[in-house]
Amino acid sequence: MSSSPAPPRPYLPPNMVIFGPKANCTLELCPVEYSVYGYRPSLAANIAFIALYSLAIGIHTFLGVRWRQWWFMGCMLAGAINAVLGYAGRLLMYKNPFNFVAFMIQIICVTTGPVYYCAAIYITFAMSIKQFSPELSRFDPKFFYYIIIPCDIVSLVLQAAGGGLSTKSSGQSKIGIDLAISGMAFQVITIVVFCGFVADFLIRYFRSGAWEQEKYQTQGHPSRATPKRLGLFFGFMGLAVLLILARCTFRLVELREGYGGKLVKDETLFIWLEGFMILLSVYCLMVGHPGLVFQRSHRAHLQDLSTDTSNDEGLRGKTPRATTVQSLRAEKRTSNR
Repeated sequence: MSSSPAPPRPYLPPNMVIFGPKANCTLELCPVEYSVYGYRPSLAANIAFIALYSLAIGIHTFLGVRWRQWWFMGCMLAGAINAVLGYAGRLLMYKNPFNFVAFMIQIICVTTGPVYYCAAIYITFAMSIKQFSPELSRFDPKFFYYIIIPCDIVSLVLQAAGGGLSTKSSGQSKIGIDLAISGMAFQVITIVVFCGFVADFLIRYFRSGAWEQEKYQTQGHPSRATPKRLGLFFGFMGLAVLLILARCTFRLVELREGYGGKLVKDETLFIWLEGFMILLSVYCLMVGHPGLVFQRSHRAHLQDLSTDTSNDEGLRGKTPRATTVQSLRAEKRTSNR
């Protein structure tokens, strides 16, 4: 049984440019189906995203100032401000889906936002290793500064270059699309590798008895991280990473189809797998804020990481913390007899 023919596309007036810097289409002149997304971005959804990201900017500013977590606050604010600008661009596209400047604003700002959140997470995890049993990590904390973050920057550059080339050619540039796909794929690989490091460290951390050490050290010292705070911190930071990974995977599949594919024209998928996923990760990083567990600012920890090169070997050896963990294990064995 033959399938029914596709309905004809709406009439497009002659001499109209639908996409690019020279686009002259408007809703009054051209059907919305000819726009890059094929729809008018939702007014309600984009206003909601702008409002929620604006609220996130205020909350992260308050938490950052309160706990003096300047680096973390800076990364979160940069990402949230990017998001506000990006969804403002989508609001402009609601008025005119053929507005190329608005398209470029939203595609750049919405796409690059998660890079800042990843930078905040990577550095925070490096601080966590430094704070909690560095001898249990297979890699020095500086590994995340010198390897993981540069990988994220490379992925950003590839995505930006690919996006620029593909938009100039209405999404038909094979080189541009390949660059964008390579950048997004590299970002996904970086996050997956990072997740492996996180899982490995946490498994070793909890199996080592260091969790009991934290319980011991928090007695009479309310300023230190309590077990409950540690659970919230690691749990919500991990959830934020998984949400960002899910979003990047979606965008990778979307990019493979190009700007003429079906996914890029599905606003429902965009709202949930791009907008909601990243917004939720921003709010997860409020609950899993590093201020919950660190007494000092990111700046102090960064200074430590830059000055302890001579102590690298000592970190791998028998540190006082390691001795305490071993003592706790011995106490456990004694009590079980």
